[in-house]
Formats: sequence, C-alpha cells, structure tokens
Amino acid sequence: MALSGVSPNRRGDLRIHENLDELKTDLADYIAELSEVTVKDRGVFSVALSGGSLISLMGKLCEAPYSKTVDWAKWHIFWADERVVAKTHPDSNYKLAKDGLFSKVPVIPSHMHSINDNLSSEEAANDYEFVIRQLVKTRVISASEVNDCPKFDLILLGVGPDGQVASLFPEHPILNEKDEWVTFITNSPKPPPERITFTLPVINSASNIAVVATGEAKAEVLRSILDDDVGPNCPSLPAKMVQPGSGKLVWFLDKDAASKLQG
Repeated sequence: MALSGVSPNRRGDLRIHENLDELKTDLADYIAELSEVTVKDRGVFSVALSGGSLISLMGKLCEAPYSKTVDWAKWHIFWADERVVAKTHPDSNYKLAKDGLFSKVPVIPSHMHSINDNLSSEEAANDYEFVIRQLVKTRVISASEVNDCPKFDLILLGVGPDGQVASLFPEHPILNEKDEWVTFITNSPKPPPERITFTLPVINSASNIAVVATGEAKAEVLRSILDDDVGPNCPSLPAKMVQPGSGKLVWFLDKDAASKLQG
C-alpha cells in the first residue's frame, strides 16, 4: 500500500510505494483517471513526457484494463525534453516512448508531436515552440490563465541523481530562462550534448505534474529536494524548482528512493 498525503514540509502529494509493481499500478491508475476526467472536460488530453526509466515505469498502460479503457485517440503527446538525434537513434526519447509504449496502444500517429530531427538544436527548439503555439491557438493545449505559457494537462518527469528534470541541469544558465517556451543546449553534462527542453515556466504552468523516481541512488537528492530542513546553503536543484503555480504536483517514489526522507 502506498503512503500518500500532503505534509507541510513537502511540496505536493508524496506517494511512497513498497515496490516497483505497486508504483507502476498507481502511476497507471493516476494517468488513466486524469485522462478520463480531462477528455470529458476538454475533449483532448495533452501530455508531455521525458525519457529514461520513466517510459518503462508507465508500462502498465499497455496492459488491460488501461489499453482498452483509455481513450487513446484523444491523446496528444509531446516531449518535455528531447535529444537532438534522429528519431531512429537509440538516444531518441521519441523512439524510447514509441517502442516501449505508444506502438502498443491505439494512439493516432499524427498526435505524437516530436521534434524535427533534420534541424539544428536551436532550430529544432524554435520549431517545436512554434508547433506548440499553433496547438494552443487551436486549443489542443490549454493556455495558462496567469501568463502566456501553454498549460499542458499533464507533464511527466523523471529526476536524475543530480536533481535534473527534463534537460534542465543544476547551475545551467537555462534555468533562468523566462521568455522562451522551448530552449536548447549544446553542452549537456550527460551525452548526447545537444538537446531541446521545456523551460521552467512551461513546466510550472501545467495543470498536473508527476515526478517519478526510484532506487536508492536517488535517495540523497530527494532528501535535498523534498526535506525543508536541508537548509539555505543547498544549491538550487532543478527538481526543487518544479513548483506549479496553480496546478497539482505529485511525487511517485519507491521506498528505496524515499529512504532518506524525514518521517
């Protein structure tokens, strides 16, 4: 059974699971329920995701009952970050998500909004932002009520051992980007070096944000992110800067990842 709740010293809803299977089931339930409610309300479900282990942790969505009950035709899928490589390259987040999840469920191919892999990183970021702006105009993606950012129905993120989310890395200048929706880097501290990524204002404008982290290797950084007693000298970690303005934030953790949290 997952422990779930809001504590005054933590941001958002913290869900701690005994094992990976329990986490995967809870995550699938959460996504499926959010999809159902949003499709009834808006007629579409705009979801942006990152890469890495997140895709395998979403794997139960390919299984019954979700594979049959989720209204996959109403999904519009985006990437919160992407490596600037060919879509067929093993490093591609698009390829990872397509092979591991979306090729197994009846999504509409034209609803998978990937980057143009024929462009440079800067051009790809600009082009992707243009695509998103057009879809805000047609209300496939909602518009934020408080700023000019898109308001995705759900953004799904992993967190790195260094506190990375999307392709936002600690102490990188793009953490301060306020104007662009999508930006690029050519010097990623992890390969491949060229990437595009949503900026923090876009992430924090989402209606719902889910951050998923598993394993003991994440325990120390999660303590720095989630425990208020770490102190002001702790560097500003990108994951700690995920603070939705009016949306909801949920953390999906297994007990190993949560092992160093207070309480």
